[in-house]
Amino acid sequence: MAGLERMSLDQPEEVRPFEGGTGQLALVNLAGGGIGRAVFEPGWRWSEHVKPIAGTDSCLASHVGYVISGRLRVEMDDGQAEEFGAGDFMVCPPGHDAWVLGDVPCVMLDWQGYVDYAKPQG
Repeated sequence: MAGLERMSLDQPEEVRPFEGGTGQLALVNLAGGGIGRAVFEPGWRWSEHVKPIAGTDSCLASHVGYVISGRLRVEMDDGQAEEFGAGDFMVCPPGHDAWVLGDVPCVMLDWQGYVDYAKPQG
């Protein structure tokens, strides 16, 4: 039987900044998998601020997340779109773009898609 684990996103194991100072991802790795908290600043857009890091045409991460604050619009490669705000739970398959709506940072927890998110290639 596994023992208790305690980690803090306020003292993450890794921090990955987004291009242009538009936010960052803080990660902790528990035995059950990685968990991340991303802060997307107003003006952040995946295709502008993470695409150069990921090197893919759209986000290929699959997300299972919870929005703590702010608003985010996600648009799938096939055109399906949804807006997420504080209190919303999100399941998002690979193949999308996303951007912050409004002038409040979007803060989001993710239990699935942040392990390789915004990780420099190479």
